[in-house]
Amino acid sequence: MKVVQNKILITGGNKGIGLALAKKFISLGNEVIIVGRNEEDLKAVKADFPKIHIFACDLSRQEDIDNLLLFIEREHQDLNILVNNAGIQYNYHFLEEKQLLNKIEYESRVNFMAPIKLTALLLPLLEANEDSAIINVSSSLAMVPKANAPVYCATKAGLHVFSKALRMQLEKTKVFEIIPSLVDTAMTEGRGRDKISPEELVEEFIKSFSRDDYEVNIGKVKLLRLLQRISPRLASKIVNKK
Repeated sequence: MKVVQNKILITGGNKGIGLALAKKFISLGNEVIIVGRNEEDLKAVKADFPKIHIFACDLSRQEDIDNLLLFIEREHQDLNILVNNAGIQYNYHFLEEKQLLNKIEYESRVNFMAPIKLTALLLPLLEANEDSAIINVSSSLAMVPKANAPVYCATKAGLHVFSKALRMQLEKTKVFEIIPSLVDTAMTEGRGRDKISPEELVEEFIKSFSRDDYEVNIGKVKLLRLLQRISPRLASKIVNKK
C-alpha cells in the first residue's frame, strides 16, 4: 500500500490510537477525516490540524451511521481507506454487573456491528477508488481472552474472523488488521503494565502497511500467539494475572 496521497476515514480519531494514526497519516501527506462522539474533542484536534475533517458521530446509533454515510458520499467521494478503530471496553462480572444488558449492547454495537456496517455501506465507494483498503483495529484479547472483559474479547475475536473472511472475498480492496498488545490510552488507564504508546503502535503499523502485511501483530502479540499455540493455559495465565 502507498502511505501518501490517500483520503482516510478514522473512527475514534479524536484520541488514543485513532488520533495517533491521524497525526501520522497527516504528516505523510494524506487527507484525513476523523469521527468521534465528543464534538469538543474533535474541534480541539481541528484547532491543531486545520486541514483535518471532523464529524461527530455515535457509532452505536444507526441514525448517526446513516448521517456519516451521507456526509462521506456528499463531500468525500474520493475516500479510499476506512479505519475501523473506535472501541469501548468495560470490565465486569456477569453475576455482579447491574447494567449488564446496557453494557453488552453498547460494546457489541460499537466494537463489532459498527465496523461491519461501515464496511458494508462504504465498500462500494472504496471499490470505485484506487488503492482502497480497510483497516480494522482488533486486540490481542481476540486470541487470548481476559476473564473480566468477556464481551469486549468476543467482539474483537469476531472482528478478527470478519477481517480474515472479508480478505478472502475482496480482490481489489485490501483488508488489514492491527492486533495490538496493551496500549496506553484513556480506555486502559489503571489497567495492566508494560503498555506501548499509541505512537509506537503507529510506527510499527505503518511499516507493515507499506509492505502489505495484512495481519499486523503489535508489541508482544507475536510471542503471545506463539505461546497460545504451545501452551494455552500459560498464555491465559499471563493475560489474566493480577
